[in-house]
Amino acid sequence: KAKVKKESNNNNGSGKNSTVLETQLRSETITDVEKRRRKEEQTRLVEQKNKETLERLTNAKSEQSEAAKKQRSNYVAYKSADQVPAPRGELQLVVDKSREAVLLPIYGQLIPFHIQTIKNVTNTNDGTGNSMIRVQFNVPGAAFGQQWYPPAKKFPDVCYVQEVSYRSQDVRHAASIAQEIKTLHKMVKLRESERTERASLVRQEALVLSKGRVFRLPDLFVKPPLMSGAKGTKMTGTLEAHVNGFRYQVGRVDQHLDISYKNIKHAFFQPAENARDQCVTLIHFHLHDPIMVGKKKAKDLQFFVNVIDAVESLDQNRRSMYDPDEIEEEQRERDRRKKTNSEFQSFVKRVAELWERDFRVLDLEFDIPFRELGFHGVPFKSQSFLMPTVHCLVELIEWPFFVVPLDDVEIVNLERVGYGIKNFDLALVFKDFTRPVHRIDCIPIASVDKIKEWLNSVNIKYYENKVNINWGPVQKTILEDPEKFVEEGGWEFLNMEKSDSEEDEDEEEDAYAPSGSDDGSDDGSGSDSDDSDKGSDDDSDASDASDASDSDGSEALGSDESEGMSGSDMDEWAARQDKAAGDDFDDEEERGKGSKKRKGAPPPPPAA
Repeated sequence: KAKVKKESNNNNGSGKNSTVLETQLRSETITDVEKRRRKEEQTRLVEQKNKETLERLTNAKSEQSEAAKKQRSNYVAYKSADQVPAPRGELQLVVDKSREAVLLPIYGQLIPFHIQTIKNVTNTNDGTGNSMIRVQFNVPGAAFGQQWYPPAKKFPDVCYVQEVSYRSQDVRHAASIAQEIKTLHKMVKLRESERTERASLVRQEALVLSKGRVFRLPDLFVKPPLMSGAKGTKMTGTLEAHVNGFRYQVGRVDQHLDISYKNIKHAFFQPAENARDQCVTLIHFHLHDPIMVGKKKAKDLQFFVNVIDAVESLDQNRRSMYDPDEIEEEQRERDRRKKTNSEFQSFVKRVAELWERDFRVLDLEFDIPFRELGFHGVPFKSQSFLMPTVHCLVELIEWPFFVVPLDDVEIVNLERVGYGIKNFDLALVFKDFTRPVHRIDCIPIASVDKIKEWLNSVNIKYYENKVNINWGPVQKTILEDPEKFVEEGGWEFLNMEKSDSEEDEDEEEDAYAPSGSDDGSDDGSGSDSDDSDKGSDDDSDASDASDASDSDGSEALGSDESEGMSGSDMDEWAARQDKAAGDDFDDEEERGKGSKKRKGAPPPPPAA
């Protein structure tokens, strides 16, 4: 379970509580001991994760979903040719809404086509006052429509019509026919989509209503709403806890929503805080199997109350902070928030007691998000504040909701982490490799140590990289050969520290070794050793020459000093030196000649 860190209150003697920050540097927020412990724990998780991945992939069996089995493989508009209506007068396009078919004149006959065989229809003006109606059909192959066309599976050897075009002088009739086909196509497609969703649903057990006392929570909004449009979002209802499930009852008796306790995977209770980004008190349910809410499937349901207005209107008549009306309004908001939180907490406590008494096998409990461990990020399209719970990582304010159970996460990869970068990304790799990797973008770099500590506390292996990874090919490779993936190190290909250490070892092996030694043995070979020998010879020659010149001068001076020159002799020797050097140092050439003369001046004569 995640550990909640509580801030320590220090009494400074003035009666005020304050939290003292030891440092503001990111590198000093965690001690070296804690970093070492975290690294050891992550090293232990490497082998465990690779083993779990291999076992899960090798034992997994591909099962075809019930929805795919029940999918229609053929479309029938008329069971026999006798049911096809005969043409009346001139041949023209006819839309039969009762049979969901379109009758097209071909070679003097009306040929029926089911509406689901039609891909689209267009009506254009050819510039001469005539209309062109173009009807395109679904055909096998990705180039012309659906990649998997159901009739093509049943009739693989037949020919398919791709397109039919008609020219009509009646522009109004052509536009009417095209609109009728589009309307019928949209209606049938929506109906089939809803039927497919309902076919994939798992039927919940029937709700058993309580005969005695019922725990209720009134005046709640629900997301997603039971009705579409503005009317559905403004509709409130009552949440009731019955024998084996919840019922959300709206004003009308026939309009309700039932949730079975057995279908609840995770339950959350989030009270309203002082922060403006949490101005609602809510109860959230994450389900095992989705249910129909209105005309759409939903796996997350939320019941909430707006404690304070999230948007405030600013006018020119701004009031002072000491205005009595302003102070009274703030006090009303605090009282309303406190009252609402208390009502929700009382309801949650009673339901938790019911679960503990009658449904202990389900292991249900209300999780409260840990705000101290939260961080900002972009899970979908807008920036939100994500918070961990005991079992999940959630964001329950912005729509769509973000709920990721930690049991579904295989590893976490921290991407774009480096010095000088303000934000980084967090990639969640799920245990189901057919599920796309979910990336949370634009997380402040100041939260990286907090996220690492939290992941380590819940035994989730994480890696750190400097670039974003294209996870599609990686998941495909793992699914194709999981044994090879584990043999090559498994998830360690994401370990940048290990790869950097291997590169350093390779560089040390390729480092330059000196060719010469004391015993005259030559380890080097090739042109590099020759060049180094030449360079060393040149250096030795230059050093020998400089040593020789120094020794000559020292010998000359030494011989003079040993002979014992008098003061007059030394003056004469200095005059000869000045005369040899000359006074012509105006140009560079003369200066060079003078230096040569000075360099080649004879030594002073020995003393008599």
